[in-house]
Amino acid sequence: MGGISIWQLLIIALIVVLLFGTKKLRGMGSDLGGAVKGFKKAMSDEKPKEEEKAIEDQQAEQKTAAEQKNKEQA
Repeated sequence: MGGISIWQLLIIALIVVLLFGTKKLRGMGSDLGGAVKGFKKAMSDEKPKEEEKAIEDQQAEQKTAAEQKNKEQA
């Protein structure tokens, strides 16, 4: 009730193809695919950066703790 049937979707798709043409739709599809691929790559590159920052922070904390301990002993 009130949903879009397969025939209505096919008619809409046909109108879109007639308006834009297959070349333009193919170009838009490849542009969209490239954007999604770039987004996924950026997200996967972000994880190692976060892990590196966490390791650097941990090493800095250990270094300052060791320096404090050395100062207390001196």
